[in-house]
Amino acid sequence: MVINNRLEAWLAFMCMDDPDDILRIIESCPDFKEMYEQIYDICRNLDGVMRMFSKELQELDRNSVELMVDEMQKDLDKTREKLVETRKKMETKDQQLVETRKKMETKDQQLTEKDKEIELLKKELENMKKLYEENK
Repeated sequence: MVINNRLEAWLAFMCMDDPDDILRIIESCPDFKEMYEQIYDICRNLDGVMRMFSKELQELDRNSVELMVDEMQKDLDKTREKLVETRKKMETKDQQLVETRKKMETKDQQLTEKDKEIELLKKELENMKKLYEENK
C-alpha cells in the first residue's frame, strides 16, 4: 500500500488495522502516531471504554425518560383540556335540562288547572241538564 497524500493517509487511518499498514501510515504521517497510541490505549482499557459507554447509555436513558415524561404530560394536558370542555358542555346541558323541567312543570300546572276547569264545566253542564229536565 502506497500513501500519496494526507487524504489517503486519513482514509487508511480510518480503515486499516494491519500492523504493517499502520507502520506505513505512521512513517508517511508521523503525527498519526499519537492518535494510534490513543486508540491502542482505549482498546487495552476496555473497562474505561465500558464505563464511558455506560455513562453515555445512562444519559440516553435519562433523556429517554424525560422525553417520555414530557410526552405523557402533554397527553395529560390534552386530556384535561378535553375534560374541561366536556364539563362545560355538561353544565350547559344541565342548565338546558333544568329550564326544560321548569317549562314542563309550568305546563303540568296549566294542564291541572285546565282539568279542574273542565271538571267544573262538566258539573255545571250536569246541573244545567238537571234544571232543564226539571223545567220541561
